[in-house]
Amino acid sequence: MKKRGKYLIYLLLSFASFFVGFPILWMIAMSVRPNTEIFTIPPSFIPRTFTLEPYISVLKNKDYLRFFSNSYVVALITVVFALLVAILAGYGFSRYEFKGKKFLIIFIIAIQTIPPITMLIPYFSMIVYLKIYDTLLGLIVTYTSFCLPYAILMLTGYFNTIPKELDEAVLIDGGSRFYLLFYVLLPIAVPGLIATAVYTFLLCWNEFLFALTLTKSISVRTIPVGISLLMGQQVYQWNQIMSTALIGSFPIICLYLFAQKYFISGLSAGSIKG
Repeated sequence: MKKRGKYLIYLLLSFASFFVGFPILWMIAMSVRPNTEIFTIPPSFIPRTFTLEPYISVLKNKDYLRFFSNSYVVALITVVFALLVAILAGYGFSRYEFKGKKFLIIFIIAIQTIPPITMLIPYFSMIVYLKIYDTLLGLIVTYTSFCLPYAILMLTGYFNTIPKELDEAVLIDGGSRFYLLFYVLLPIAVPGLIATAVYTFLLCWNEFLFALTLTKSISVRTIPVGISLLMGQQVYQWNQIMSTALIGSFPIICLYLFAQKYFISGLSAGSIKG
């Protein structure tokens, strides 16, 4: 009976894996065939004419290389800024008691319930007023504000899992708060930091609406906007759309595979205590 149960679990997991992975396999199949073969009837998973031209066209296009580099710059800088602020805020919420603490935590949670599209016009007005419209800095400022609520809550919860007796031991031995945070607590909180960094990177890399609204020049647009430019008025370059999406997904997949262990442990330990 136990073996049957185990085989059933493996069967369900295999089915779920196929169900999740099939869209990626279909994207790969669509990206290596001519655009005229996309909507053949009956549909064929194996291309009749194999070609790498969609990938070559994207990788030879200087604009799309710029889109990729812009996405990397915006995402990585946002991760750094969000982590720096979230580390200090999370440590403060975890280790200090002050008036209005619970209200601030509830306020941060409530911010995440607001649909981003409702903030589009206020953000646009603010970015234009600050004279950073159509710049990478404008996207970095916007994305950092989006990521901070989650990052603060995540790291607050992770710091809560570290016993306060460790703080007392370090302070009694003459260590400063700076030493305690950066040389004692942060090494312990590496899984939480990685989980927060991965989430922040994903949000920045995939965001489309604000990247489209807050930029107008080809030189500062990111890869999600670049993919949308392949959709013309008459013809959609589906094979190039698929190849560009796959190239754009590659760093995300590698990042998740590399940090999977830390990401899962960071999420499971990141609940807010009392």
